[in-house]
Amino acid sequence: MAKQLGIRPYQRGLADLGGGSWAWLQPDGGWGWSNAGLITDGDANLLVDTLFDLDLTGEMLDAMRASVPAAKRIERLVNTHANGDHCNGNELVRDAEIIASTACAEEMAHEDPKGMAAMKRQAKDMGDLGEFFLHCFGAFDFDGITQTPPTRTFDGHLEIAVGDKSVDLIQVGPAHTRGDTLVHVPKDSVVFTGDILFIEGHPIMWAGPVGNWIAACERILALNPELVVPGHGPITDATGVRAVRDYLSYIRDEARARFDAGLTATEAARDINLDDYDSWGDAERIAVNVATLYREFSGDETAPNVPELFGLMTQLWKERRRA
Repeated sequence: MAKQLGIRPYQRGLADLGGGSWAWLQPDGGWGWSNAGLITDGDANLLVDTLFDLDLTGEMLDAMRASVPAAKRIERLVNTHANGDHCNGNELVRDAEIIASTACAEEMAHEDPKGMAAMKRQAKDMGDLGEFFLHCFGAFDFDGITQTPPTRTFDGHLEIAVGDKSVDLIQVGPAHTRGDTLVHVPKDSVVFTGDILFIEGHPIMWAGPVGNWIAACERILALNPELVVPGHGPITDATGVRAVRDYLSYIRDEARARFDAGLTATEAARDINLDDYDSWGDAERIAVNVATLYREFSGDETAPNVPELFGLMTQLWKERRRA
């Protein structure tokens, strides 16, 4: 069984990281239950990500404003990547400067909350796939969301000031998505990683290449932070970073061996032994990870077939529930 990687109590709500940095945590950290952050210095502030729907984002903002005087009006927002559970609430801070990598902004244009709302309405008539969709996303309200894109983009690296505090935005994608960004607060010894880290849950690799993601983990370790706030899961430290790095290396090597042996991606996803990660949630994501690795191994640059992959994840999820 994989060891517990959280170093703080994993409780819903606002967590004080010290020095003017905060995390907003949403257990259990599974599908859609993402984390966010707040960086302050004096009256200045920077929000790291919004949440999957307006109600959740509004609750977070209300809690921040009640507890942190500097958060009365959000001045700037960084979206770490384009997945809706990290940016669907942007409209609630639409007067802020919204910053993201160029690749994130481009990808965000194709993330449509209306499509998720339609899928949720249709899910009850979709059999097993609909059941799995509701398991993942049924708790969220996608109606009425106005997609609110970044107003400022960057490539590679951007240093910004929050009061007298320096904050580094470090693009490490493509990895989980095309435009993944780390947010490093050197003075507070904190890194907000977005979905470069899923702690105590299986990562999901939509973009790759896997080498970039492993390098992103190494980049976090090189920053030597005391606290690491993942995109999903409890607050961690270097131990959690190394665990995700090692998982990615393991999946890469196991998938490569099966690719070389002539197994299909589906056969490989079913065959790879995940016993060392049996305490991590959402194991069905192995289907996406192996499919992405197989495309990388073969030089296939086509986009992932998302409906097909959700179909396979549904099968794996149903099988694990019956086991």
